[in-house]
Amino acid sequence: MRTVRLKRVIFRSNGILGRGTMVIIVECACRNCPPNQCDWKEKKLVLKMSFPSTTRVSEQTLMDRCKELAQGEHTWVSNHLPNIIWSFNIPFRDSSPQDNFKKKFGDDYEMRVMRGVILEELQPLSSLKTAKECAQVFYDIVQCECSIYIKHSHFSSNGLSILGHHWAWKYPGILHRDISQGNIMVREKNGKKYGVLNDWDLAIWLDNKRDGPTSQFRTGTKPYMAHELHLVEWKGPHRYRHDLESIFYVMLLLVCLYSSPDKKLPRPENINYRYEEWHQSDDEFLYDKKHHIITAAATWKPPVTAFFSGFLLWLIELQRSMRRGFYELGDAALLVPKALNPEMHSFDEGTLGGHLSYESVVSIVHIFEEEELETRGREWQLHLENLRQNQVG
Repeated sequence: MRTVRLKRVIFRSNGILGRGTMVIIVECACRNCPPNQCDWKEKKLVLKMSFPSTTRVSEQTLMDRCKELAQGEHTWVSNHLPNIIWSFNIPFRDSSPQDNFKKKFGDDYEMRVMRGVILEELQPLSSLKTAKECAQVFYDIVQCECSIYIKHSHFSSNGLSILGHHWAWKYPGILHRDISQGNIMVREKNGKKYGVLNDWDLAIWLDNKRDGPTSQFRTGTKPYMAHELHLVEWKGPHRYRHDLESIFYVMLLLVCLYSSPDKKLPRPENINYRYEEWHQSDDEFLYDKKHHIITAAATWKPPVTAFFSGFLLWLIELQRSMRRGFYELGDAALLVPKALNPEMHSFDEGTLGGHLSYESVVSIVHIFEEEELETRGREWQLHLENLRQNQVG
């Protein structure tokens, strides 16, 4: 039997709606382990407690499947995923208030379970020291996302089609659906830092991507959600590009609101100028602001702070890619989603016609301030080699 001692709460959700997540630093307090043989003793651990829907696939199940398949040349993916050491579920009793609510409200009430996971402690983005380290972390997240989603990605005919089929049967295919600044973490290993995409509680298998958000609430963290998800008319599904759009907003708010990874700028007089209000605003406000960014003219230039100046080119290129993609998707003024415009049949909405695909994003963010970042996966190294060959040709 394992025992841990609770120490310090490092995160607690600030609303009564949702999963009620709490993260606590813990330490091993086992008494029955042989001396010097407890494999938890020297680890830095955290306990995450939450109350997800009983129908949710557990984070442990998703990560076990990913790591089971991340073998051989794909073992690099494990450096960018959370390391879950132990997990448990505690269902509510039949006589609990939750059970009584279910009897009273029927299908309108969603049953939940107390779920706990003990994980290796990771560091936040604020632990990074240089803009290049931040850039590498974001690039790592994109590469990890690409590899996990590659099952349904559309490769162009540049020599990667066989590789795409390889992943189609080998990799699980998962959508994260809750990318935020707090869920992008850092692992330090052998003197190197790796970006880790954390908190997979809201993730789903791609085969189930038509499942809508539970409890009639949107899936994601509002300031970073893809703009379409704020629409009242939006009925799903959550697409691959929605997570890529979320990464864009995480990057945008970080580099405009912080003078360094660990120092937020003072509240400005013109709070709209630096997206300060995004953290306290409703869906209508956020849709309008994000829609404005995506449809902005080619001269759009976000107020990036001096420390993060190297991110300006990334943001401009990503915004242009989204803008071109939505122009091709349909009505550029209203950005009408395909779900509201059934005549759009041939357009690949999953990647905005290739403008917001994994290949296009990797092609943008693999270089930072004219210096190549580290490309972890062999499939993306091949993609970049083909890209360079095509540019020379």
